[in-house]
Amino acid sequence: MLELAALATTIPVAGGLLDRPASAAAAYGQAVSTSAASGADPTLPDYEPIPPSAFGPTLNANGYYAGRIKGNLYWITDGIYQSMILSTRTGIVLVDAPPSIGHNLFRAIENITKANGRPSRVTHIVYSHSHADHIAAAGLLGKSVLRIGHSETRQLLKFTPDPNRPLPQITYDNHYTLEVGGERLELRYHGPNHSPDNTFILAPAYETLMVVDVLYPGWTPFLNLSVAQDIPAWYKSHDQVMSYPWKTFVGGHMGRLGRRPDGDLQRQYIRDLERSAREAIATVDVTPYWSKYVGESGNSWGLVRQYFDAMARQAAAPVIKAYSGRLAAVDVLTESHALVLIESLRVNNGLVPIHE
Repeated sequence: MLELAALATTIPVAGGLLDRPASAAAAYGQAVSTSAASGADPTLPDYEPIPPSAFGPTLNANGYYAGRIKGNLYWITDGIYQSMILSTRTGIVLVDAPPSIGHNLFRAIENITKANGRPSRVTHIVYSHSHADHIAAAGLLGKSVLRIGHSETRQLLKFTPDPNRPLPQITYDNHYTLEVGGERLELRYHGPNHSPDNTFILAPAYETLMVVDVLYPGWTPFLNLSVAQDIPAWYKSHDQVMSYPWKTFVGGHMGRLGRRPDGDLQRQYIRDLERSAREAIATVDVTPYWSKYVGESGNSWGLVRQYFDAMARQAAAPVIKAYSGRLAAVDVLTESHALVLIESLRVNNGLVPIHE
């Protein structure tokens, strides 16, 4: 944790600490009640301890941490979500505006620009993709800011209109170079992965890459392989991320930055899970589930539920054992990853039997 925390130079902020559970609940739109502080529900399951290396810097009293990545490039986190802040001679370029961070974006920017003497006005915002959990505070920026996003991002936002996510005025299809106030970002599109419009955002001068909802430094990915809308493409995106010459990675989630070993570790975790999923497809016998649910009652969905859950459990078990203590929460979400990976291997890779 100390090595990764050292990637960011602390920006002066209000003193004090914010309780991590309260911060996490706020990130999901919930307030922690006074009674909740007295103790956890004893019926809830226990999970393995989180490795200390998974945590990032301590949050301040306002519930965020802001720090320098390198030079004029900064980041902010609330422990669950992240945004990137590029300080230029003419103003701020913001990459994503998570609603869970919200007005803390302005507090962080004010502290950053007080320290470096540069303008604090946000002149541009780059959307990594259309999802509200990453950009729904964009509406706070006003009408004068220039909004930049992939052409598919604009189409998706037009389909689900949201005043908190104004449409980008500047769009691109494959590649866009943003040059502002002596600073540069390279926006590159490699096709769908987590979402149809997910963009790779490179700050070449600072050897930093931001790609959201693919790599989760220190942690297993979010539920169901990050609820990726294209599983084979999301799988492939690990190689695409690692092909870039970055030293620092901003993943959009959790409380710390990434280093290249983080990318190597998650990529190997996903590869190992795929191998285990293939073995489960080949070895878990469908017969008892067919006999119980289809043969007795014609309940095809009962068959599907129990058979797929059995394959997911078998696929996940050795991977959980291998990565416990190395990636946080593998015991929590690996079965969910295995389930969607098994179905993807069946329908996308053709691992389905042909009737004799």
